[in-house]
Amino acid sequence: MAARCLWAARGRVRPLLAARAASDGRARPLPFSTATQRTAGEDCGSEDPPLRTERALKLRAVKLEKEVQDLTVRYQRAVADGENIRRRTQRCVEDAKIFGIQSFCKDLVEVADLLEKTAGCASEEAEPGDQKLVLEKIFRALSLLEAKLKSVFAKHGLEKMTPLGAQYDPHEHELICHVPAGAGVQPGTVALVRQDGYKLHGRTIRLARVEVAVESQRRL
Repeated sequence: MAARCLWAARGRVRPLLAARAASDGRARPLPFSTATQRTAGEDCGSEDPPLRTERALKLRAVKLEKEVQDLTVRYQRAVADGENIRRRTQRCVEDAKIFGIQSFCKDLVEVADLLEKTAGCASEEAEPGDQKLVLEKIFRALSLLEAKLKSVFAKHGLEKMTPLGAQYDPHEHELICHVPAGAGVQPGTVALVRQDGYKLHGRTIRLARVEVAVESQRRL
């Protein structure tokens, strides 16, 4: 009877022990569970932050070095282009200085031709009765020469100044002396022009030499 009771007690205790062992096994993580394997895999595949930073800096340095090289090449090309432009500009300026009056000289050649013809007329030998005819030829040639010269001056913006009766202007006139103001001549005006002045496109290139009228008591 006692043995039967002991066997029945054991039969009841064994399921309880088995259930407790099963619950303890589920609570304790297995040493090679899936979560543990995943964490270990992630730790092995990741890099340290210092290594990542170093690699990024190296890539950045390579990129910057390439940009510096590109900028250097562009700068050298710009310097070379600027030097070429400077040389061409200097050459153009030199050519302008040398050949700037080419058109003016070309027109003066025609004046020189007329002058040679006039000199030829003056050097012709003529009989005493023909001297009047020679003088007429010379006068006509000189008239043509003067007209041609005026035309050349007007074409190139060269203007003659004959400021007789004009107000004295030290920027355009060179004072030679003072003369007493006569009838119809206002003091401070040009009474006599000794030499004409010239302007080139409105700029005075030679002052007119003049005598200026003053009142009698102010005569120098």
